[in-house]
Amino acid sequence: MSAEADCLFCKIIAGEIPAERVDEDADTIAFMDINPGSTGHALVIPKKHARDLLEIDDDSLSAVAVAAKRLAGRAVDRLGAEGVNLLNCCGPVAWQTVFHFHMHVVPRYTDDSLQLPWRPVAGDPDAIAATAAALRGSD
Repeated sequence: MSAEADCLFCKIIAGEIPAERVDEDADTIAFMDINPGSTGHALVIPKKHARDLLEIDDDSLSAVAVAAKRLAGRAVDRLGAEGVNLLNCCGPVAWQTVFHFHMHVVPRYTDDSLQLPWRPVAGDPDAIAATAAALRGSD
């Protein structure tokens, strides 16, 4: 698997930095987040280095999604989570701090204290339609 010399997560994959691993398959590793938002908060990463969502190849992204789903199910079954947030941050403005693609698997509980900064507010229908038009079409 490809690795970046200064990448924290590549060093975890290589075993150079310790981590509480909770799942591994041929393409991914999952380990506990050291700054958890809730009990059971883990990260799923591809073994093949990719900087972010825009760089990761489709096969690695699919493998991460499948591993995140597996881990989310364990959080519900084994930890009693009542729900799960899956979160990816792409770029510094979107809160990415480690530049190796990763998916946060954040178990949620009725009484947990995690507050995400986004609070849904109804949007302007015309602005939504205009934005939708800009996003439609093939690449």
